[in-house]
Amino acid sequence: MKRMRSNPVFLFLLFVLLLTSCREEYTPKPYGYFRIDLPEKSYTLMEEPLPYRSAIATEARVVHDTSPGAEPYWIDIVYPDYKAAINISYKEIVSDTSLEVFLQDNHRLVYAHTGKAEAINEWPLIRKEDPVLGILYLIEGNAASPAQFFVTDSVRHFLRGSLYFESRPNKDSLAPVVEYLKQDIIELMETVRFEKVKK
Repeated sequence: MKRMRSNPVFLFLLFVLLLTSCREEYTPKPYGYFRIDLPEKSYTLMEEPLPYRSAIATEARVVHDTSPGAEPYWIDIVYPDYKAAINISYKEIVSDTSLEVFLQDNHRLVYAHTGKAEAINEWPLIRKEDPVLGILYLIEGNAASPAQFFVTDSVRHFLRGSLYFESRPNKDSLAPVVEYLKQDIIELMETVRFEKVKK
């Protein structure tokens, strides 16, 4: 039986090939998220007996807030498909000082997210046809509430809202849904109409 000899040229070429083929560092694949198919936007007017009316998404439903401490006219605009809700609180303005207190409370609640927020962007709303103004706060980062807002006529009505998800905040996975629901919040702010407070 004939024994095979190793060819030194072949071994040298194999060694050089191995050295030159491993120059790139290993790069792991980034985490991926499930694709979320978002439907076309369509809105309907709220039909609830409230001192305010607004357009809300047809896919959302209104649920009255029955949690401890909830006041009359507090509601949740619930999005079951996204496990999200816009919590709405309503206050009647009875004096200039009550408006000031509501604005201070709103500021405190928004900026309580500073620890987790990367940025808080403010988008003012001013409707000239009826004196209504407000601010939409977009909270970037892994804050518990990525969007908050208020709308007021500065005389009788103060409406405040916060967007929450039933999941741990993750700005990357929630970004498409936050952007989608931001349009609904803008629609709500632009279409809200205040009515006489029912006693």
